[in-house]
Amino acid sequence: MLDNVLHKALPFKIVLMDSWYASMQVIKHIEALDKLYYCPIKANRHVDDSEGEKEHQRVDALQWSEQEQQEGKLIHPSLRSGRRLKKMPKGHRMKLFRLVISNERTDYVISNDMTQDDSDVVRTHCGVRWKIEQFHRESKRVTGLEGCQCRLSRALRNHIACSFLVWAHLKRLASQLDTNVYRLKFSLLDNYMRQQLKNPSIPMLLRA
Repeated sequence: MLDNVLHKALPFKIVLMDSWYASMQVIKHIEALDKLYYCPIKANRHVDDSEGEKEHQRVDALQWSEQEQQEGKLIHPSLRSGRRLKKMPKGHRMKLFRLVISNERTDYVISNDMTQDDSDVVRTHCGVRWKIEQFHRESKRVTGLEGCQCRLSRALRNHIACSFLVWAHLKRLASQLDTNVYRLKFSLLDNYMRQQLKNPSIPMLLRA
């Protein structure tokens, strides 16, 4: 997807991704493009926040001061390379942010933006990624996006474009009606079903 964006010369500054893409190859590719990234990592990933004085340890085992909680901390990470975890080259530093989502959930986010010192801004960036995930999920559930049986590429593109237009219209209506796209979509036939249950168009006669 990133290479397609580059091929089409679409302007962008920041790359957002899921923890699944937190690999050494992807990170190096983004950095080679001179772009910023914000990427969540799993709690069992090993990092070093001691400038080489200590061994790498799990992210969720790190100690955080109040200042580090707000501004993040510099770390040297171990990332996935193929099927193995490998340490990034010596001296390669990233910023790690700890985002407390709830009592049961804490997210850890790495970034190459060394000037970033506000975890609230990081939270906002990651929130944009969630909106994209939400868009993908909603467009699949309420527009029949995945149900296309077309074989021609043009017909497939038309189907996807129409699905996105339907999603945009449902999203707009849902906002106006203070509801969500799922409830709006699946309630379209509610009145019809009630009317049919009360007075069926095709009555069923049962004999004793």
